[in-house]
Amino acid sequence: MGAQTDTRSRIQDVAIKLFTEQGYEATSLREIAEALGVTKAALYYHFRTKEDIVASLIEDRINTLDELIAWAHRHPRTAENRRELIRRYCAAMTRGRNHEIMQFMDRNKTALQDHAKVGLMRERMAELMRALCEPDDPLPVRLRRSMALFAMHAAWFVLRDEPATDEERAAAGLQVALELAGDQRD
Repeated sequence: MGAQTDTRSRIQDVAIKLFTEQGYEATSLREIAEALGVTKAALYYHFRTKEDIVASLIEDRINTLDELIAWAHRHPRTAENRRELIRRYCAAMTRGRNHEIMQFMDRNKTALQDHAKVGLMRERMAELMRALCEPDDPLPVRLRRSMALFAMHAAWFVLRDEPATDEERAAAGLQVALELAGDQRD
């Protein structure tokens, strides 16, 4: 099973790289197989279609979000737990291939907009945003706390041409996110 898991992971790594560089629609299974140095039949053993590869990548991201949501539900909604949830989200963004998945999705928005798994991921993000808020929070507070999550994305995608290391981007995004999620009420 370990070799199958390693092969599956290698396929995901190569596919996400090609999908991000060339575009999802412009990348074929044949190109993925060639980049891996395997036959198309060998690739089919693990993934029948490009959509299957994308689904597996997004499922990984959904699993990460589910872990964060479960953590949030196990803890009371306090200012410190809100900050901890944001810190955990920041760490998750930079762990494993989560960052690469987000880059891939950012660069292939049109091709992925109707993908069922993307819809599930959006639902999880909405649930995570709700975990940052109290039901009676005024709209500006809910918006600010929700934007905290997107501030961490902005450090990577909105400011992609800024000369900064990955660590500097993560730290800047986290700093702004923590400020946005603060306890000020309007």
